[in-house]
Amino acid sequence: MTTDHSLQAENLTLGYKERVVINDLDLAFPPARITAIVGANACGKSTLLRSMSRLLAPRTGHVLLDGREVHRMPAKELARTLGLLPQSPIAPEGITVADLVGRGRHPHQRMLSRWSAADDVAVAAALDATHTAELADRAVDELSGGQRQRVWIAMALAQQTDVLLLDEPTTFLDVSHQVEVLDLLTDLNRSRGTTIVMVLHDLNLAARYADHLIALADGTVHAAGDPADVLTEDCVRAVFGLDSRVIPDPTSGKPLMLPLGRHHVMPE
Repeated sequence: MTTDHSLQAENLTLGYKERVVINDLDLAFPPARITAIVGANACGKSTLLRSMSRLLAPRTGHVLLDGREVHRMPAKELARTLGLLPQSPIAPEGITVADLVGRGRHPHQRMLSRWSAADDVAVAAALDATHTAELADRAVDELSGGQRQRVWIAMALAQQTDVLLLDEPTTFLDVSHQVEVLDLLTDLNRSRGTTIVMVLHDLNLAARYADHLIALADGTVHAAGDPADVLTEDCVRAVFGLDSRVIPDPTSGKPLMLPLGRHHVMPE
């Protein structure tokens, strides 16, 4: 079991050139739990994750990991505790799956140290968990979108961080692999106590797998808390501009959102 780590944003403002995306945000992520961030396109979800992993410097405010500003921490030290799977990552041309997943071990390499048996074990476990071991010798740029996504997740797992940020980890995956990946992250959280923060587009998967749900709208937090309290018809309307019905999921008991369109709706 990992040690609990605190991760929070204080008075955080983020943007690109003249455009402000996140405005004066205060947010804390429950340690050793799974948090899902949802919201409409361009509401700031990916921007927030980029700043939390120090890829984007704040205009004002701070991102704090265990009380320390992540943007002041040495990169390698931060990478031993906090890992990021960004949206649409790019692999070096011609790199094999095994080599890419092995790069997840870089933060654990000391100066002049050699590849160790522990590194082999971590990479093999990550390949096995993501069902990509049979792809180990293939070039990443030869794989399908779904295969590549699973390989990137394997690299993030090989890093073995206590805090893991994932930006749309189910992108390019069919429904069975989406559930498989989210089950895998749940196993990681329950077995190691890994704090997981992920951006998801599917509201129902977010509500099912998250312990803590955050709904962003216009660069601020519209609602945050237990999925049953956040995923409501009023919240869906306010955040997405969508009328819906929210009912209990007959499988998980979590809230299940049914969108209402102009067609294929039974008359009342």
